Amino acid sequence: MEESREGHGLTEDKILSIWMILFVALILLPSIFRVSLGISHFYMKIVVKMLEWATLQIEEGVKKQKAMAPENLISTGIIQRDETPMEKEVVGRCRGCFSLADVMYFSKKGCEAVAEDEVTRRFSSEELLSWNLLSRTNANLHHVSWKLAAVWVTGILIRYCLLLPFRICLSIFSILLLMLATTVVGQFPNGRVKGWLSNQVQMICATLGVRCLSGIVHFHNRENKPQEGGICVANHTSPLDVLILASDGCYSLVGQVHGGLMGLIQKSCMQTAQHVLFERSEMKDRHLVRKKIREHIADKAKLPILIFPEGTCINNTSVMMFKKGSFEVGGTIHPVAIKYDPRFGDAFWNSTKHSIMTYAFNVLTSWAIVCNVWYLPPMVKEEEEDAVHFADRVKAVIAARAGMSVLPWDGGLKRRKVKESFKEEQQKKYCQIVIENGSVGSGSVC
Repeated sequence: MEESREGHGLTEDKILSIWMILFVALILLPSIFRVSLGISHFYMKIVVKMLEWATLQIEEGVKKQKAMAPENLISTGIIQRDETPMEKEVVGRCRGCFSLADVMYFSKKGCEAVAEDEVTRRFSSEELLSWNLLSRTNANLHHVSWKLAAVWVTGILIRYCLLLPFRICLSIFSILLLMLATTVVGQFPNGRVKGWLSNQVQMICATLGVRCLSGIVHFHNRENKPQEGGICVANHTSPLDVLILASDGCYSLVGQVHGGLMGLIQKSCMQTAQHVLFERSEMKDRHLVRKKIREHIADKAKLPILIFPEGTCINNTSVMMFKKGSFEVGGTIHPVAIKYDPRFGDAFWNSTKHSIMTYAFNVLTSWAIVCNVWYLPPMVKEEEEDAVHFADRVKAVIAARAGMSVLPWDGGLKRRKVKESFKEEQQKKYCQIVIENGSVGSGSVC
């Protein structure tokens, strides 16, 4: 019996050793050397084929439903929106002079805004063209056919029973490795060796973090990567933006001091890198923020500073107003465009609806996180160009490269009311239309 137990114990040790070897060979070493073994790409090909098959099943099911009552058909939107701009619609009516019928135009636009305005919908998840077999995006589509329902249930078992435990373990390992490695590297004297080790630790841990999500990131135009002493600005969708960019380069971050787990990670990172962190009270002092950023970029030996000028997370369908602060400090701006593929998982963090833990759970139970990152040519402020116009120019370049729409609205509308200045701007716009068509002064009313 004792010999049998000893033999059984050796077998367990061998199994554990095999798992450790596989972990080091398949996860840790590829992350250290930042190479891909092709496992994630093979996994993604399977998921793509499955989603394509599911789309065909749904299309066939919808065709069968066309003969049914209209209320049983799946709706794809709230309202049918007329995108005709004010200039064309108002000028086209009564030849531009003031008309009481203009009231109907503003009433219609008001009703559309109450139902679904172009700003508020940027703070909710992007609408999918087809179901991606995730429970949170399910609109009872699994009832289309029993085959689709079987695949959906199988996907739930794979994501929650197989991928989720593995991703959680790898996430915990990545965080512990980051804290341990930064503590050790932090003991080194300041110099090139410490800087090189710090950069390697940051990139390795960030790469492991991307692997936690079965992430596939396609980087384009690496020759335009941000350089030391510059400012990197990017559109903002989620906290994953930092993780993804850090897996391909090192940055100093600008942000608010956090508590809890995030605060512990921040303190660990501060031991090896010079980030620009502020207390909540200091964030309101724009002059202090600009001063610290200006001091950072003045030292060309420091890492490029990473800023998200929108100031909040947008659902990756548009780029909203860039705050002008980061464009007032001078220096070279390195634009970066980030575009996620919503088919495999929703990377957008709706901070007004979900806590960070709920968001992390949703991301860890998605199929994967897939995105494209474009490094765009550096930009500088032109002569006699103010910070607002420079910010708008950078925003337009990022939106065009990522294929997203440009909105002039402030992302702060997620939590605040519309400024009076925005309302006055629309009123002036209408008055200008009437004045230019000569109705004022002639007293004509149509």
